[in-house]
Amino acid sequence: MTATISSVPSDVQFHDPSQTRRVAAAGQAVASAVSHDRHRTIQRLARMTGLLFLVTYITSIPPVLWLYVPAFTDPAFILGGALDSGVSWGALLEILLIVANVGSALTLYPVLKAYSQLLSVGYVAARLTENAFIIIGIVAILALNTLRQTGGEIDDAVLVATGQSLVAVHDWTFRLGPGLIVGIGNGLILGYMMWKTRLVPRAMSFLGLIGGPALLIAAVAMVFGVIELGSTAQIIATMPEFFWELSLGLWLLMRGFNPTAVEALKAPVNVATV
Repeated sequence: MTATISSVPSDVQFHDPSQTRRVAAAGQAVASAVSHDRHRTIQRLARMTGLLFLVTYITSIPPVLWLYVPAFTDPAFILGGALDSGVSWGALLEILLIVANVGSALTLYPVLKAYSQLLSVGYVAARLTENAFIIIGIVAILALNTLRQTGGEIDDAVLVATGQSLVAVHDWTFRLGPGLIVGIGNGLILGYMMWKTRLVPRAMSFLGLIGGPALLIAAVAMVFGVIELGSTAQIIATMPEFFWELSLGLWLLMRGFNPTAVEALKAPVNVATV
């Protein structure tokens, strides 16, 4: 009798548990490396954002409190007959302010869009709108400096009136840009997203939620002549937003985002839930 040996079908494969474990371990290692790289990138963006926020302070305060003061306070400034270097330096600092504003919007966008694409785009748009007002103000103050240098043949009274008009234009760009639009962008939009995501302490982001409406109310009040730029009421309304942005810059530069909150942002949130 001839023994018959049955062959194993070709489509049957033996299961190797050790190989499965090796594949799973490799997959976990890759996932861990990707997660680590993602976390490191987001924290780098956080510190870049913090630095850029602090740059906005360094570049925005000297022009208003020092470099532009002679042009703002002296109606006869335009009759000086020579280019004022203080105005030129102030304009340069404001140009750097624009760069920092754009930079902070771009570094925050990749992180915040994981929470809300709509609001993160809105924040970038608010930053760009703010910059548009700042640019108009820079043009006005540089035009004033040009007329100071080249307006010798124009009647003094006409020059003074023109200079005052240019100062008024710059003042209103300040009220509507760093005033009104900042209240919407850095105050309400950014404050709300930071509050919801907990990327920074909620006590800090609460300042933005207070500062935004305060700036908006103050801006509307200035439009209707109820309060003036630089008045006590306007300064008080600015304080929450001032400390919100300053604390945010310092926190992000030194501490970065809350790691737990960063992990929670792995899955994008539907904007319909915002």
